Amino acid sequence: MTHRMLLRGGHVLTMDPDLGDLPSGDVLIEDGTIAAVRPRIDADAEVIDVAGRIVIPGFVDTHRHTWESAIRGVAPDATLDDYFVDILDTFAPVYTPEDVHASNLAGALECLNAGITTLVDWSHINNTPEHADAAIRGLQEAGIRAQYAYGSANTSLAEYWFESKRVIPDDDVRRVRSTYFSSGDGLLTMALATRGPGFCVPDVVRAEWALARELAIPITVHVGMGRQAGRFDMVRQLGELGLLGPDTTYVHCCYLSEEEWRLVADTGGTVSVAPQVEMQMGHGWPPVMKALEHGLRPGLSADVVTTVPGDMFTEIRAAFAADRARVNAACWEADTPVPDTMLTARRMLEIATVNGAHVAGLEDRTGSLTPGKQADVVVVDATAINMAPVHDAAAAVTLSADVSNVETVIVGGVVRKRDGRLLADVNRARALVEASRDRLLARVEKAA
Repeated sequence: MTHRMLLRGGHVLTMDPDLGDLPSGDVLIEDGTIAAVRPRIDADAEVIDVAGRIVIPGFVDTHRHTWESAIRGVAPDATLDDYFVDILDTFAPVYTPEDVHASNLAGALECLNAGITTLVDWSHINNTPEHADAAIRGLQEAGIRAQYAYGSANTSLAEYWFESKRVIPDDDVRRVRSTYFSSGDGLLTMALATRGPGFCVPDVVRAEWALARELAIPITVHVGMGRQAGRFDMVRQLGELGLLGPDTTYVHCCYLSEEEWRLVADTGGTVSVAPQVEMQMGHGWPPVMKALEHGLRPGLSADVVTTVPGDMFTEIRAAFAADRARVNAACWEADTPVPDTMLTARRMLEIATVNGAHVAGLEDRTGSLTPGKQADVVVVDATAINMAPVHDAAAAVTLSADVSNVETVIVGGVVRKRDGRLLADVNRARALVEASRDRLLARVEKAA
């Protein structure tokens, strides 16, 4: 039997250029798919009254180390150099599969609560095969749409991040691919989270890229960040190895040369920017406008909740303020007008939704309220005192809203949050992640 759900009477921001905005519109969902978006729809359906609300596609987080949810806030003042020591060389080696499961479940629920319906889970915590299974199980239980990016183990900083000769184990990657992602059309999909040149010797880089391409899964890699990795010229090195391609997402990109930006653009790569982390931890200036100026469509990410908040509203505002401040200062010094590429509030909503889906390789499924796409929908309460009165709906979402305004969240047609409350066992998830925190702290103290 067909299941229909009708969102009635909201201000609909479709993020589809052909459909545009509907100041008062309806969204019809049939069996998990967006069936129609029009000013008025009459259908035999479960009706959800969204008058006074803003209806948007779900946010897409294009890069998050979700396994770190159990150690939220342990490194509030960390630099990137501190992160490698304090997180990857201290906490990561003592993580068990149980800790990974708790973190991924709680972290994915955190995303859903904040209106993030799609997550790229950059999972570099595969110390054993059981760690990978636990990560995937946490995502499955939460009900989020996610790209699980299988990463390396992290049992030794020296062994995995300094000219590493350790290749991600292809037998386990194949096992995970065949066990969980054989069809490629489920709520969860797979990618390979690679460390890349500078962190690994060339033979390792070649082997990991070859594995991903043999299995036809996307690649995601950190490049151009911080004091050390910013000098690796990683994109140029990948070009010299003949490995650049449209299947690769480049994360951060704060210190790419003009040549490297052209290489990314010319080979069809995608870009993920983590604005709050990049400014706070010393990766470099968030290059959102830089990417746009090279014809790229960047997405946003929260990256690590060890140090920054895990919601998209924070990332939107960090990117918006950082790039405008940088450009305003440069134009003031040069006594020139600001460029036409200056970021706008509406552009930020595009970057956080449909651009994010593009970066995750899921634009055919999500990112806009386009009929035929999966119904990943967020309803934002615009009657709240921090949003009312609304003059510009896109600006209200990007510059006024916060997590408390996320009223309804739908993923693939399934309601995951209703009336401001997650429809999940949040108490269980919190108990699991708090128990994990206590175990991890005890292990770190014992190892010290």
